[in-house]
Amino acid sequence: LREKTAAGMMDCKKALTECDGDMEKAVDWLRQKGLSKAAKKAGRATSEGLVGFELAADGKSGVAVEVKCETDFVARGDKFQGFVKDMVAQVAKGEYADSEALLAAPFVADASVTVKEALDGVIATTGENMGLGKFAKMELAAGKSGLIGGYLHSNGKLAVLVEMQTGSDAAAASEAFHEVAKNVAMQIAAASPLAVSAEGLNPEVVEHEREVYRQKAREEGKPEQIIEKIAEGAVKKFCKDVCLLDQLYIRDDKMTISDLIKGAAKTIGEPITVVRFVRIQLGAE
Repeated sequence: LREKTAAGMMDCKKALTECDGDMEKAVDWLRQKGLSKAAKKAGRATSEGLVGFELAADGKSGVAVEVKCETDFVARGDKFQGFVKDMVAQVAKGEYADSEALLAAPFVADASVTVKEALDGVIATTGENMGLGKFAKMELAAGKSGLIGGYLHSNGKLAVLVEMQTGSDAAAASEAFHEVAKNVAMQIAAASPLAVSAEGLNPEVVEHEREVYRQKAREEGKPEQIIEKIAEGAVKKFCKDVCLLDQLYIRDDKMTISDLIKGAAKTIGEPITVVRFVRIQLGAE
């Protein structure tokens, strides 16, 4: 709980006691007391491994695959890295509903075994436990002009795929469009948004945040008649922090990502839309 929230030892102990050992409730308890930085710490990776990543040469698709192991030593080894590359090729060539379907599929590098059997072979060779984590294949919507942009962090433990659409193939091929796609992908990697815009946020997440702020206001002794107004104001700020288009641009905090995209659209003479994105960080929830 300390690792996740950066709260003090005794505060964590009290939170767990108050919440009967429930970790998630304890996180909320600490946030309501103003003792936690959980929102900024929750995505910290705790395991070793790599996120395999590849963008298609034609810009129409991209793949990211999380493969976990126990130590950084093994993650840097040729055997493990070769398996990660094979898994990128595996996901790029197939369609898998979930991890179980992926593990049961014939292995792309040796069809005589399944992905699970190939993984077991790498485990036996390295002597470390391993596992497949999150994976994604993103393809440009049929009949649309645009590209799948992406970003792989230099440590190989964080990857982003983002679908960007525009009005014509000529605009999609322009340097300005490719540049804004790259910058948007880097923004997603650095700022970890939850959705493109407020409309895409899970209503349950928004309501959960609203309730946290209500309770925090009560803990601070605020009058009951203004608590709802305080909570609404805090939720609006939360939405701006976690919605991609409303976030301040990491390279220029005088503009939002929406401003960045409008500027690029003006340059290419066509509208630009961020359709969706996937952010995969090693070990993160």
